[in-house]
Amino acid sequence: MTRTPSDFGLPLRGASHPSTGRLGTSPGSFARAPEVGGPRTYASPDTPGMPAPSAKTAWDFMPSDWAKVGDRWQAPAGFVPVTQLEHARLGVVTPEMRRVAERELHLTAEEVRDEVAAGRMIIPANRVHLSYGLDPMAIGRATKTKVNANMGASPIASSTDEEVEKLRWAVRWGADTVMDLSTGGDIDACREAIIRASSVPIGTVPIYAMIIGRKIEDLGYAHILEGLLHQAKQGVDYFTVHAGVMRAHLPFVRDRLIGIVSRGGSLLAKWMLDHRAENPMYTAFDRICEIMRAHDVSFSLGDGLRPGGLADATDAAQLAELVTLAELTGRAWKKGCQVMVEGPGHVPFDQIEFNMKLQRRLCHGAPFYVLGPLVTDVFPGYDHLTSAIGATAAGYHGASMLCYVTPKEHVGLPKKDDVKQGCVAYKIAAHAADVALGLPASRDWDDELTKARAALNWEKHFELAFDGSFARALHDEDLDVDTDFCAMCGHDWCSVRISKEITEFASGKAEGFVREGTHKSLPLTLEQRTVLEQRGVLGPEEIHKLAQKTVRAVGAESTKASCHSDYVDAGSARILQDRLVTLTKKPAHANAE
Repeated sequence: MTRTPSDFGLPLRGASHPSTGRLGTSPGSFARAPEVGGPRTYASPDTPGMPAPSAKTAWDFMPSDWAKVGDRWQAPAGFVPVTQLEHARLGVVTPEMRRVAERELHLTAEEVRDEVAAGRMIIPANRVHLSYGLDPMAIGRATKTKVNANMGASPIASSTDEEVEKLRWAVRWGADTVMDLSTGGDIDACREAIIRASSVPIGTVPIYAMIIGRKIEDLGYAHILEGLLHQAKQGVDYFTVHAGVMRAHLPFVRDRLIGIVSRGGSLLAKWMLDHRAENPMYTAFDRICEIMRAHDVSFSLGDGLRPGGLADATDAAQLAELVTLAELTGRAWKKGCQVMVEGPGHVPFDQIEFNMKLQRRLCHGAPFYVLGPLVTDVFPGYDHLTSAIGATAAGYHGASMLCYVTPKEHVGLPKKDDVKQGCVAYKIAAHAADVALGLPASRDWDDELTKARAALNWEKHFELAFDGSFARALHDEDLDVDTDFCAMCGHDWCSVRISKEITEFASGKAEGFVREGTHKSLPLTLEQRTVLEQRGVLGPEEIHKLAQKTVRAVGAESTKASCHSDYVDAGSARILQDRLVTLTKKPAHANAE
């Protein structure tokens, strides 16, 4: 008996279909129906026992001198809106909101405005940075999931030029924002150079600069306010401010396996213990808000007590700080400031949904910005992978921005290739979350590549790939001729080729994707050559041949290859392919020495 999807009770809850044309046979997203303008804009279904969304929004935290007349709020006489939040509260659609709508095709400019007004979305856009060419973007659950890349010079390594180059590299590989976490060198000049060179928002942790040249114990309120004002005037778009770490929280840290792993959190804990006083960032919070409002610098309320290992996740210290961050969110909204909240770094997979949804409730839907989270602690050197697993779950369950982790996490300062690896891992996580949530058109890209793959159209395949150059290098490592099969299966075993040849199947026959015949791929680029050299599979001679494309080496003419099954019988194709694979592989004993 043939069974249909309805026989299994598929949990379709009305989510948008991630494919514009509803292509293929998938029933679509299992996420909740979107509620743009409500607490569940794009949301995963709640596992039983998860905290429900808050009934409050930023509209419930209005300045005391504003008045509600009918269903609209009015500012006091003479008030001049500065921040995106203030404009949104007055019903104004700013140029930055319109630009966000152009980049988020599933949202209108008015929906962007309303999400900003509700506090569920921020547009980090310092007015100074806008004058340097910042391209406005938004962070919120109604938008595509964003990725942040961290960088910055340290006392041990790197320089301003290197950091600017890493900035450009991060943006090339998909970073939506970049944080300059410099703690060494001329950090002021480095920050200035990064802001002027960047088309994406720049964030900082200002306390790092505040203690250059002084002990943390000597940090005073004047230093804090002066440091924030200076960076705001430079054009920083968002500040991480660890104002939620309280003296009352410190006893909760005593029995942790790894204590406080946040640099800002540990510095302020030491300050509080030395001064026997409350966190100065908390005490001066209203003054901090005034500085940030004046330049429309967004808050990224820092998680100074985030867990640094699975053993400390979701503990009393982390949750107590989150309660304080919720309080500060409301206070910042009252001052007209935009706010997002930072989240935990090491969380077992089973606790991720709870963490995302507890923040959604306590912080009234303010965007959640999470580091990872890492779902295991035992893979140093591969933490871009352990964290990308957690980041996918975090994005699906409510995080708005994912802070990347590179292979150098926990062990050293990221270099250029580490930045790429971190960005790519997190673009995968963010995109996977968007597809799962049913963001309109989020799967269109995947569907286009699937059609190219089904047609065995290698050129289109690599053109659509996120990193087509890398994928092409891996392909050519085995077989540098575009055949209607690949070196993994060969001709006779290629299921995609067989499906394509079945007349009754649509597979491989999409208009505009059918391959036009055989041709040899172009010579390796320098980047592709470097990839293959680093992999160590091919010897220098084989890589040189691929870079020079010696026709005689593969037995192919310049316009077609005799190993292609469009021109020869299946047996000959298989034999010739085996010959090519042998040609481009080292013998098993080659590296035995």
